[in-house]
Amino acid sequence: MKIVSIQPPTPVAAVKDVQHYLRPGTLQLPALPPLSLYVHLPWCLKKCPYCDFNSHEIEPGEMPQQRYLDALVADLDAALPLIWGRTIHSVFIGGGTPSLFPPQAIDELLGAIRARLKLEPACEVTLEANPGTFERERFRAYRTAGVTRLSIGVQSFNDAHLKALGRVHDRAQAIAAVDEAALAFNTFNLDIMYALPGQTLEQMEQDMVQALAFVPPHISIYHLTIEPNTWFAKFPPRIPDDDSAYAMLDRITEMTAAAGMDRYEVSAYAKPGHRCWHNMNYWQFGDYLGLGAGAHSKLSFPHRVVRQVRYRDPSLYMRNALAGQALSQDDEVTRADLPFEFMLNALRLKEGFAPTQFCERTGLAMSAIEPALQEAERKGLIERSVERIRPTQRGLDFLNDLQALFLVP
Repeated sequence: MKIVSIQPPTPVAAVKDVQHYLRPGTLQLPALPPLSLYVHLPWCLKKCPYCDFNSHEIEPGEMPQQRYLDALVADLDAALPLIWGRTIHSVFIGGGTPSLFPPQAIDELLGAIRARLKLEPACEVTLEANPGTFERERFRAYRTAGVTRLSIGVQSFNDAHLKALGRVHDRAQAIAAVDEAALAFNTFNLDIMYALPGQTLEQMEQDMVQALAFVPPHISIYHLTIEPNTWFAKFPPRIPDDDSAYAMLDRITEMTAAAGMDRYEVSAYAKPGHRCWHNMNYWQFGDYLGLGAGAHSKLSFPHRVVRQVRYRDPSLYMRNALAGQALSQDDEVTRADLPFEFMLNALRLKEGFAPTQFCERTGLAMSAIEPALQEAERKGLIERSVERIRPTQRGLDFLNDLQALFLVP
């Protein structure tokens, strides 16, 4: 019997060089959009029951910290030819719980990034952090390491709701963490959730009163959703009905407006000058390079737009990244999918987008979305002029319905 040797499939990163992306194609982008960098640090002390992010429970002393940092740098080195010469406008270090990594590790990471990439002089560098005492003691050292903006996962100031959400911190730790962030950083964000298990409108208002008492420059506010493949999907808690959730959102918008915060995106509220540049770039269909386990990238080239995904499992990611083969997926966005990809993001912004921006970022003419625009306008979901297309208040309230109009049949 003949023995046939079966070779494992060649990772996508090993078979494509920069010339593959620069070859002629069906698009003609007049210019490349701004570029951001996302770095994923995948470990948490505890996996929250609602979380569908690529996060993994681990004790701090068990993290393969140096190996993971080495893998991130190897991943960046392999990706450099695809973004050579482009300026990085923002860096976002997300997770997981990045604040499990000590400040010296973040300093090493940012040093490696600066040695390889041209960062804009006023580059926004965000780090996600948890309010636990263990992480809070590090906040000022993160600022010294080069972090300019902290994003704190408070979620609630109610101990019962924090317990229901599986958070590892309590109300007192959350308050202490925000106090520390306000002292250490000129700008910071609070993540707050509403429509929590058993939450009433009055309890939501108490959370917002406490959050706004810190005079935060930015708040991201998310409706608790039951995502597939989570603990809550298997054991759904009782959450407020849609009418109650809408009433909560209306009250949130009233309270933030009274505090001088603008709802500039469907889930984001900011004081003047404190919008999150990194997220704005996502919503405006800018480019981003994602490093780390499960990280996604969206990169534009003169004749195509490409999406990439890194290996999701941290151990598998480290092994492949250190071998220069971090990608598990690498796909070109089709012309037919580009309108929906653009509109999925741009319609989240209260200010919408300029028609010229659609053409510049997709390489397509406005005629590609004209029928859907007419239908959205007929339903009162958008308003438009020659200069701007933006969602109406009804469009923001029924954003999924609005976005779905641009799906390919």
